[in-house]
Amino acid sequence: MTEPDSTNPPPADLSARVTELEAEVARLRDALLRSHADQQNQQRRHAREREDLRKYATSSLIEDLLPALDALALGMESAKNQAEGKAVAEGFRMAVQQLRSVFTANGLSEINPLGLPFNPVQHETVGQQPSDNVPEGSVLVVARSGWALNDRVLRAASVILSTGPAAQ
Repeated sequence: MTEPDSTNPPPADLSARVTELEAEVARLRDALLRSHADQQNQQRRHAREREDLRKYATSSLIEDLLPALDALALGMESAKNQAEGKAVAEGFRMAVQQLRSVFTANGLSEINPLGLPFNPVQHETVGQQPSDNVPEGSVLVVARSGWALNDRVLRAASVILSTGPAAQ
């Protein structure tokens, strides 16, 4: 076997083959980098989905419990107005307070927008009425509190909006 002579250029077919192999290496390197980037993106997406699942796994249960909390609050208000219902009202108050503390500890927060400007993401309008004290487009009455779980609205607050001062 003879050593290649550095003074003679390589044959054309070897030069073409080297160029072809360099192009193939570049293509494979690009494919490897893209595959690695796709894998990293998929890992980040899965981590985000796992975190969302952890944060919002209880949302269905909480949504089912909210009407019971509303009923307890209504019972408490009703019992307060009756002389013989003072002890019952205190029991309702304690139950509501305990439920609220459990909800808060698990990322649930109440949306009570009294006096704030209307926000269609967190509020739903159930009516309008004039008010001399509350500016037009702001919440005059909260008919039913809304609730958010880790900044995701589970139930919008039902509100009555002010239309501003009554026309004379």
